[in-house]
Amino acid sequence: MDSADLASAFVAARAGQVQQAVAAKMLRMNAESAQAVVQLLEAGQANIDKLANVAAGIGGNLDVSV
Repeated sequence: MDSADLASAFVAARAGQVQQAVAAKMLRMNAESAQAVVQLLEAGQANIDKLANVAAGIGGNLDVSV
């Protein structure tokens, strides 16, 4: 193995490390995003649960015009 082969192997190994680091970062971002979506859905469900006991017709005549 000459020095050019060693340099080429080193560059390839370094590129592999960078690719693994990027992939790991993307996986963490995806997991954080999924957790945020779950929290949003849970908050929406909590709001719907609060409105479940409201009497029929409440807010039906609400005027939201500006």
